[in-house]
Amino acid sequence: MNPTAALQFLFIVLVPLAIVAATLVGLFAIGALFDLLENPGEARGRIEGLFRRPPAPPRAPDKDHFYQSYWTRT
Repeated sequence: MNPTAALQFLFIVLVPLAIVAATLVGLFAIGALFDLLENPGEARGRIEGLFRRPPAPPRAPDKDHFYQSYWTRT
């Protein structure tokens, strides 16, 4: 197999794959655009959510806290 034939084979295989991939990316972008146009408030919330701090991790209650389960009381 000469280099020209290998190059032609790769071109024949890669070009359709690139076209299919570009079509899928385009369809995804169009769907995201329609979602943005349909729900602009939700999109704003998603973008703002990216920059919010995560909630603080929960802390265990103190020993004298009023909420202690009956099985942990001594």
